[in-house]
Amino acid sequence: MNNYRKAFVAALAVNILFGGGLGWLWWRGRTAPRTDNVNPGGQVEAVTPEGGHPSAGGPAAGTSEAPLIPIQLSAQRLQSIGVKTEAVESKNVFNEIRTVGNVAVDERRLAYVQLRFAGWIRKVFVDATYDYVRRGQPLFTIYSPDLVTTEQEFLLAKKNGNLLAQSTVPGVARGATSLVEAAGARLKQWEIPEREISRLESTGQAQDYVEIDSPVSGYVTERNALPSLYAQPETRLYTIADLSTVWVYAEVFQNEVGQFKIGDPATVTVDAYPGRAFRGRVDSIYPDVDMTTRTVKVRFIFPNPGLKLTPGMFVNVSAKIPFGRQLAIPASGVFHSGTRTVVFVDHGNGYLEPRDVELGPQAGDDYVVLKGLMANERIVTSANFLIDSESQLQAAMGSFAPPPPGAGTAAAMNAPAGAAAIEFTTDPSPPHKGNNTFRVKLTNSQGGLVLGAQVTVTFFRPGMPGMGMGALRTVVNLNEKGGGLYEGTGKLDGGGAWQVTILAQSGGQPLVNKQLTVNVEGGM
Repeated sequence: MNNYRKAFVAALAVNILFGGGLGWLWWRGRTAPRTDNVNPGGQVEAVTPEGGHPSAGGPAAGTSEAPLIPIQLSAQRLQSIGVKTEAVESKNVFNEIRTVGNVAVDERRLAYVQLRFAGWIRKVFVDATYDYVRRGQPLFTIYSPDLVTTEQEFLLAKKNGNLLAQSTVPGVARGATSLVEAAGARLKQWEIPEREISRLESTGQAQDYVEIDSPVSGYVTERNALPSLYAQPETRLYTIADLSTVWVYAEVFQNEVGQFKIGDPATVTVDAYPGRAFRGRVDSIYPDVDMTTRTVKVRFIFPNPGLKLTPGMFVNVSAKIPFGRQLAIPASGVFHSGTRTVVFVDHGNGYLEPRDVELGPQAGDDYVVLKGLMANERIVTSANFLIDSESQLQAAMGSFAPPPPGAGTAAAMNAPAGAAAIEFTTDPSPPHKGNNTFRVKLTNSQGGLVLGAQVTVTFFRPGMPGMGMGALRTVVNLNEKGGGLYEGTGKLDGGGAWQVTILAQSGGQPLVNKQLTVNVEGGM
């Protein structure tokens, strides 16, 4: 029993020691400084997570925007990448918003046929929905005991009025006239047609039924008038729609609805009448956003000559939103680099300046400019992505300003005699994502070896904000190995096309500068 106990204690002690060792190793790995981009032999400089450099030309801490600087390109370079420019101008601009909609009845032109007295419908003249009726056209006849009684009272008052009109008793004649007027007013309040009142006065006979006329011209959209139906004053017997003017309902995205104003012109086209356009205007903007489609309903009003637009018809809506006279630039000249909106201003002789601008709404193929540009300046309207990459590359190299015209020639004239060629190789070849060895061999114009130079290799991959990828940058200082050969090791954090700049200096003077593109294997 004692042997089992000793074995158990020994095993428990070994497990405790093993677990403690693993914990110590884990803690040390968490607290040790990172040395991924530091190589004692290659002297690799630190790189920020966003791809910038902590000491020169890098973006601000906590941002993913690569810096941009002015650049100067030769005429041949501008032509090879297809750079085009246009002038910034002030002009009348408008935005055309296209959507689809449906025709609906103008609710302001709906008429409802109801009675102000109760009775039985006898004969119906308009007996079908969507029949067209004219104003004053008979719709049906109705028998109402109350109406017959009122007509008889009117006739009696009129008869007594004629008899008492010659009375010499003060107030009698005036009272008889008042009774006639009161009975007639009661018939008018019940909206009895004028022709029925005229018939009563001319014939002196009350009828058992009366014809009810249409109050407007239009189409019958609802009919409840049926023979022998007992109609109450609240019964809606007909609904008549005047389609000489119609509404069109359309859905507009919420980012566009702010451009609409009541009264803005609009046009409707419909497949049933190709080549014909109906012109109207914005009538109402609903104060409600559809939570599913994120759209706002806009109501347009259109005259409807010939009644071509019918309720329920599917139509194409085009609204031209005028912005007045504004400073405008082509939309192709705007470069969206994540959180910034940039244009490249052409100052001539290949000098291109990146400039942040503030834009208003898009007006067709143009943008309204609020800040950052002036009229008659010229901006680049094509190859913006290539220019942006070039600007990022030069910023990554620490060139905060483009060299003045002729600077390259002057540098070459003042450089020490010697440097003429750079031979660049990598191990492995082609390089891959991760650690690689880079070698540069320098020879002068006579084929001799260049010794004692300071050689720097800068790898730069522009950011792609649209894909959520920031710029990457790695700088490797190469060590001299003898025989004109310089070597260093560095880590590349992604695959794809990298722009490489090789700079060789001696005594602070540039010997040679070479730029090339290297394809790195591995994932992005």
